[in-house]
Amino acid sequence: MRKVLLLVENAPIPGDPRVWNEAVTLRNAGYQVCIIAPLDAVQPLQGAYSCVEGLFIYRFKQFEAQNKRLAYLLEYCCAFWQIFWLSLKIWRRHGFDVIHVANPPDLFFLPGLFYRCFAKKFVFDQHDPAPELFKVIFQDRARVLYWLLCLLECCSYRWAHLVIVPNESFLSRAYKRGGCAPEKVFVVRNGPNLVHSKPYEPASELCFPTRKSYVLAYVGVMGKQDGVENALYALHHLVSLYGRSDVSAVFIGRGSMLSELQELAQRLKLAEYTYFPGWLEMQDVVRYLAIADVGLAPDPQNGLNEFCTMLKVMEYMAAGLPVVAFDLLETRVSAEGAALYAKPNEIADFARQIALLLKSEELRRAMGATGQKRIVEVLSWEHSCPNLLAAYETLFSSG
Repeated sequence: MRKVLLLVENAPIPGDPRVWNEAVTLRNAGYQVCIIAPLDAVQPLQGAYSCVEGLFIYRFKQFEAQNKRLAYLLEYCCAFWQIFWLSLKIWRRHGFDVIHVANPPDLFFLPGLFYRCFAKKFVFDQHDPAPELFKVIFQDRARVLYWLLCLLECCSYRWAHLVIVPNESFLSRAYKRGGCAPEKVFVVRNGPNLVHSKPYEPASELCFPTRKSYVLAYVGVMGKQDGVENALYALHHLVSLYGRSDVSAVFIGRGSMLSELQELAQRLKLAEYTYFPGWLEMQDVVRYLAIADVGLAPDPQNGLNEFCTMLKVMEYMAAGLPVVAFDLLETRVSAEGAALYAKPNEIADFARQIALLLKSEELRRAMGATGQKRIVEVLSWEHSCPNLLAAYETLFSSG
């Protein structure tokens, strides 16, 4: 039996949909899969070790960075040593043939390089461009660290036996910036798992207390790069300029900006129009989406988001929701006709697109149907599985 060790530093498991889908796909194909991931701060009773659906999960305590440069370094240094120690433990207890590293950060090419010395395969699974992510968070401060991250990214490309990327923008990056040979890089797109996206009846106990006639929904991480404040400002436009007192918004998720977003909602006098339930199980997320009318993707143009595939956009599409987003390259590739696109970073235009959708139930239904069709026929995780398995077959056939 072939054995795989998956490493993820910045998201708990099974909370990270991409890593979980990859793990389940490999398990279903006959691989033994072990995972190293951080403890979930919201569910600390998970324990340091568990076996979930035949997947062996080892967890470590994460040091929270909170967007400070020193804390940023401490987070990754502490995680590095814990992950490396756990990898040794797993090597002894279970064994593995492949070490599959999900970024960010790109520091974990070092365990990959170490295990190459023992004839283990190293897979670099690039989720985000770490240098650009750092640049967005710290806004051109600490340039030495930025260039260090560029170097670490190049090392990850260079030393990996195989590189997995989520879209064609990253594929081009791997060729041009990483110098990767075409046969070394595989595109495995993000996409909702249709098993988890099955429709649930809206549950009355989940309906938030400030629910109005129309509901806007945001699902995802709430970090600096995600621009969730844009959705709040757009909601403020709808209420104060368009007179839409019949609209409310639910913001599902958590992140470093959550408390600031809640304070902003108070300052904009949107308390009666907003609800922040925190991070939820997927079945509850789907129930909230079932009562929503529009899905929000407020990610701004910032040198990072243009190249990222937004899973939340496809989750909205899977739920039959029309989407409002800023006009970003990969967002348009994913959503096509299932979204209305605002001029990048123009909040007034973002609000205008929402208002257009709220005016027409027929338009919402048509765009929702377009999105669902695209998910089923092109974008669901079921369409990505063959690419992941083909990548692994190439990895083992290359000797």
